[in-house]
Amino acid sequence: MITEVKYGTQLLAIIVGHNYQQAGIQFFTPNSFSQQMAYMHHPAGKVIVPHLHNPVPREVQYTLEVLFLKRGKLRVDFYNDEKKYLESRILHAGDTILLATGGHGFEVIEEIEMIEVKQGPHMGEADKTRFTGVTPEQIIIRQ
Repeated sequence: MITEVKYGTQLLAIIVGHNYQQAGIQFFTPNSFSQQMAYMHHPAGKVIVPHLHNPVPREVQYTLEVLFLKRGKLRVDFYNDEKKYLESRILHAGDTILLATGGHGFEVIEEIEMIEVKQGPHMGEADKTRFTGVTPEQIIIRQ
């Protein structure tokens, strides 16, 4: 299952459910994104030709991040660019999310292990603007 979280036409996130399956290669992100995310499913014996990645200058304006939830349960809260709360989604073990635009916050529902991948170099606090998040009474969980 693939879920796009949107605010109007703005793509906030792409969630790849742990049960998603499809043969071959499926890219979920538009070519314009500075972080690309794809799913690959190949049979035994498939050969991926050795290759190098060429040095190609790229300009990254915003940090996109991908989270791989290995274990546990995580609530993701989504905000627009004006820090207004929009909705929440629940991620389960095996789910993957690409956070593209807008704001986001998290609450750990069940103890988690996850892997985060994002562009570098890491700029510490210069990479983010922190703000007050949603209260428990305001949470709207979408499926």
